[in-house]
Amino acid sequence: MTSGGYRRITHLLSAAELEQALRQIGAERYHSRHPFHKLLHEGKLNKGQLQAWALNRFYYQSRIPMKDAALMSRASDPDLRREWIRRISDHDGGGPDDGGIERWLRLTSGLGLDADYVLSETGVLPATKFAVDAYVRYVRDQSLLQAVASSLTELFAPSLITQRVAAMLANYAYVDKKILSYFDARLTQAPQDSSFALAYCQRHAQTIQQQQDVLDALYFKCDVLWAQLDALYYCYVSPGHAPPGAFIPDTDNS
Repeated sequence: MTSGGYRRITHLLSAAELEQALRQIGAERYHSRHPFHKLLHEGKLNKGQLQAWALNRFYYQSRIPMKDAALMSRASDPDLRREWIRRISDHDGGGPDDGGIERWLRLTSGLGLDADYVLSETGVLPATKFAVDAYVRYVRDQSLLQAVASSLTELFAPSLITQRVAAMLANYAYVDKKILSYFDARLTQAPQDSSFALAYCQRHAQTIQQQQDVLDALYFKCDVLWAQLDALYYCYVSPGHAPPGAFIPDTDNS
């Protein structure tokens, strides 16, 4: 059954059925299906549009450790905290020149964006900020089970990353493997992260409502990712209406 586009379950699912239901959500709603991603993978974005994507995605990347710290602050289970703190280390790194955030800055710099401008966040779309900040609040305010479940989009990330890297290397002459180094680490980190989160949800979602909460958390996270691409498409593809203060690509990048 569905309500408002979301599947509603009426009986308790087995662990395998819960995983199947989660994967079905990804098949239908993961942002790999978004028209902006399709343009990116087909080599149809100009450099300015790629810059806008990387700039706005940086805001998301920068908030992931904050989201994870919010989750950890609510976890009384040391095993969960030990697992989750690794995610913060993966993004923040062991120093200022390491970690996922630093590697994403290599991407923005490789695409021609000034690092200080990226870090200032001044050109980020308001819709990006609204969507990402809503994700941080969701993890902070909803149940711990829902907070963990909202990370399950990582189940679908490796396939998208593989496609993205191959497509960018093939279609954009100014892109090389060095500036795409962020994605190399995620090919191993994302499966590890998602395996833990999936097992946690299967173990702790013991009622119909708890299982529904897990599914709804994944719906929500898919919506967060999709909304970010909606904003990029609206502002930089069609109809091309960027709000005041947003990043405007140089005409030479078009």
